[in-house]
Amino acid sequence: MVNISDRTVLITGVGGFIGRYVARHFIEQGWAVIGTDNSPPENAPLANLTAYRRLQLPAPELANLLQEYAPQVCIHCAGRASVGLSVTDPTADFYSNTLLTLEMLNALRLNAPKCRFIFLSSAAVYGNPQSLPISEEQPTQPLSPYGFHKLQGEQLCLEFAKIYGLPTASVRIFSAYGPGLRRQVMWDICQKAIVQNSVNLQGTGRESRDFIHALDIARALLLIATKAPMEGEAYNLATGEEVTIDTLASHILTSLEYPNLPHFDGIIPVGNPLNWQADISKLRALGFSPAVSLDRGVKTFTSWCRAELVGV
Repeated sequence: MVNISDRTVLITGVGGFIGRYVARHFIEQGWAVIGTDNSPPENAPLANLTAYRRLQLPAPELANLLQEYAPQVCIHCAGRASVGLSVTDPTADFYSNTLLTLEMLNALRLNAPKCRFIFLSSAAVYGNPQSLPISEEQPTQPLSPYGFHKLQGEQLCLEFAKIYGLPTASVRIFSAYGPGLRRQVMWDICQKAIVQNSVNLQGTGRESRDFIHALDIARALLLIATKAPMEGEAYNLATGEEVTIDTLASHILTSLEYPNLPHFDGIIPVGNPLNWQADISKLRALGFSPAVSLDRGVKTFTSWCRAELVGV
């Protein structure tokens, strides 16, 4: 066993959008971060990771990694994160979400049974909720294979907590955003305004989401890692604020100084819920309070998008 510190975290999918933010935040708070991803080492997200392993999970080498570094916390960021792709290829989504989560839990059971496991789930488990804001006690009614597979991952976390005593928690992330995310609605609006000079969007504009910046996600995950009871419970991770897509588009286009209005086609894609707003009182009880306002977050995101797409 490598004795590096008493605060070591293993982050799977460390090269992904959320994984990079989580790694940076834990490092800033003095943790040793062990990262895994399928990217070559030269593309590792941060130079100051304690260790980086290029793995295509599930992998036999995971057991050796757990034994070598004995992490106190594992944050499972690996897996697919596309509703649309889950509809067209449910098998791949099942393997990269449900099955991979099972393999991670079992590896921890066998090699690091005291490691606190945080599963990145999704608000997609709720589908179209009965009422807003959505609490963790509301019925889960997924609309997509992605939502079903995230719910199955949560059930596996509860199973391993109840049967094997493995400390686990699931985090239902609502609409994540921030510099580095090259997909989903904010990127779509920016890309169409900057590159195409025509913003044609799906839906009616009255659909709503609860947007949470990746910096706040990382802060919340550290709180859960250190303060949650870890008995297989689930937490909503959002700001608690409902924002319609037409309001979001207005924020973004104003920030970009784009002169025209967006056009909505009125078509709701399969698997997409209509309205989301989270009740985050359970997470607030652990000490969480979102720090990045939508106004500030949109401004930094649009600045990054412009630099990405046109270089200035």
